[in-house]
Amino acid sequence: MKSIRDIYKIGKGPSSSHTMGPVKAAALFRSETPEADAYRVFLYGSLAKTGKGHGTDRAVTDTLAPVPTEVVFSQEAQENLPHPNTLDFVALREGEEIARQRFYSIGGGDLTVEGRPQPQKAEETYPENSFAEIKEFCNFRYVSLVDYVEMNEGREIWDYLAEVWETMQKSIREGLAASGELPGGLRINRKAKSIYDHILVNKHPEIVECQMVCSYAYAVSEQNADNGTVVTAPTCGACGVLPAVLYYIKNKRGLSDEDVIHALGVAGLFGELAKCNASVSGAECGCQAEIGVACAMAAAALGYLFGYSIKMIEYAAEVALEHHLGLTCDPICGLVQIPCIERNAVAAMRAINSANLAYFLSDTRRISYDMVLRTMYETGIHLNRGYRETSEGGLARIYSRRSGEPAS
Repeated sequence: MKSIRDIYKIGKGPSSSHTMGPVKAAALFRSETPEADAYRVFLYGSLAKTGKGHGTDRAVTDTLAPVPTEVVFSQEAQENLPHPNTLDFVALREGEEIARQRFYSIGGGDLTVEGRPQPQKAEETYPENSFAEIKEFCNFRYVSLVDYVEMNEGREIWDYLAEVWETMQKSIREGLAASGELPGGLRINRKAKSIYDHILVNKHPEIVECQMVCSYAYAVSEQNADNGTVVTAPTCGACGVLPAVLYYIKNKRGLSDEDVIHALGVAGLFGELAKCNASVSGAECGCQAEIGVACAMAAAALGYLFGYSIKMIEYAAEVALEHHLGLTCDPICGLVQIPCIERNAVAAMRAINSANLAYFLSDTRRISYDMVLRTMYETGIHLNRGYRETSEGGLARIYSRRSGEPAS
C-alpha cells in the first residue's frame, strides 16, 4: 500500500479528478513537448460530461498557457474507455502532430499514464494491503495504529500532516469569513458564515453541535467550489468531512494539534486502503467512493481521539462506509455544489454517529472494513453510468436551471 501522503494532497478545487489530475497531466505533457506551438486536448467519459462544470477545460488551458490550446469534449461512449476519466493530449508543431499521450485521472488527483509502468510493490510504503493484515500486525507487535504509521512512514510524516492540518484549518477559517455567490451559474449563495453566525442565538441548544460541524463542512466545501485551496480527503468533492469533524472535536475537547495530526494518520490508513482495494473516484464508483470513504476516515479519526481499541476504530469506519453504499454521484450541471456541499455536512454528522455507535456495539459486528470496501467497489462498478459523475442521472437529470426551482 502507498504512503498516506497519497490520500492527502493540497491543491485547488473544485475536483481532484477533474482539475487536479488534468492539471498534473498537462504539466507533465508540456514538460515533455517544449517544442510544441499548439496543443489539442480530448476529454472523454465523465471528464467530457461534467468537465465544463468542474472547470477542466479552464484548468488545462491555464496550465498550458501561453501556448494556444483547443479542448475537445468527446462524445465517445464511456463503456469503450479503459477508465471513465480519460484524456488525450496532442502536441502540434506548425499544424502537424508531433506527440500524443493518453492519461487516466483515477481520483484523488492521481494519474496513470498509458504505456508507462506503474510503481511496483517494492516502492510502496506499507507491506500490508488490507486492514485485516494491519490489525494482525499491530496486535502481534502490541503497537497502535499511530505507531504503525510512524514505523512505515518515518517521523517526517507528522511534519507533512502538520501542513495538511494547517491547510484544513485555514480553509475552515476562510470559508467561515466569506460570503456571496459561488461561481457556475446556479446562483448558490455561501451558507457557512450564516450557519456559524447564528449558533449563539439558537434557541435549540441540542442542535448546536450540528450547526457547528455543518458550518465547518460547508466552509471547506464552499472554498472548494470557489476554486480555493483545500486538501483531498480523499478527494476535493469530499474535502469538507474530515476537517469539519476534527476541527469541532479539537475545540470541544481541548485537544492538541499533535493529537489531531495523529488522528489524520489513522484516517489516512482507511482512506488509502479504499484507494488501494476499491476506488475513491466518483466517476468510477459513484459518490459512495468519495463521501463514503471520507465519512469512514472521519469516523476512524474520531475513534482514535476517543481512545478506542483498533477493533472499535475499524467498526466506526466500517459503519460509516456501509451506510453510504450505493450513493450516486449526480452533480447538477456538473458543478461541485448541489448536492455535494450539503453531503459533506451530512457525512460529517454521520461520522460522529458512527464513532458513537462503535463505542457500545463493536463486539457484535459481523462485517469487516475490508468486506465493506469490496462491496463498495462491486456496487460502484455496477451502478448505471448516469449515476457515476456524468450528470446524466439522479438530481442532475431532474433539476433544470430553467425549472424555476430555488437554488439558493
